[in-house]
Amino acid sequence: MKQFAIIGVSKFGRRMIEELSKTECEILIIDKDKERIESMKDQVTAAYIADAINEEIIVKLIPPTIDAAIVDLGDNTEASILVTNYLKKHGIKDIIATAESDGHGEILSIVGATRIIFPNREAAKRITPLLVSSLLFNYLPIGNGMAIAETKIPEKYIDITLVEADIRKNTGLTVIAIRKEQSEDYEYFSPEYRLQEDDMLLVVGKEEDLEKFTGQKQVQKRRGISTVFRDLFARRRT
Repeated sequence: MKQFAIIGVSKFGRRMIEELSKTECEILIIDKDKERIESMKDQVTAAYIADAINEEIIVKLIPPTIDAAIVDLGDNTEASILVTNYLKKHGIKDIIATAESDGHGEILSIVGATRIIFPNREAAKRITPLLVSSLLFNYLPIGNGMAIAETKIPEKYIDITLVEADIRKNTGLTVIAIRKEQSEDYEYFSPEYRLQEDDMLLVVGKEEDLEKFTGQKQVQKRRGISTVFRDLFARRRT
């Protein structure tokens, strides 16, 4: 019997539950909204009220052997990128994710999604790029005022640990991975890793938070962001 996990019970997730429940399969759903879970729990095998943006939730509740995971977190683009990446790291082979824009869909593919769905294709709009700081090497708007970016370390964070910096709490940005300036490969680091001057951060968050994090506005002409991120993650998808 096939097993599926649905993370986020928005419109597409709900439709998937309704369709999959007509077949002989096991369905696990996760959503932090109690009402959504209550409305669908009778149609699934297991239902959990939890916030999947916490990687421990993914590891604890979803078996890595499931046939596919479906990510439908509505317009929460940051969460969908993180959750898709968590699923990829967890060993899920087939990851279907909903996207709000072409850019969002491309990033989802880069971080692990094997199939992209555009439930709101008609309403999707591209965001006008920000004027960015000299710290910011590359960035890509992904919809709803969000962007994913590659940035150098602001001086005040040099020589302190990730847990001490607490970048998510202090800036609203989420660090996805880190690479050395002289390297093309991003890696995952422990919370105790001490940030260095030659570190490059791959972060996701609100455009306004990125602007504050990187300081004064200056336009930087770099190679295409799509090419950059595709190159960075190409080896991970093979």
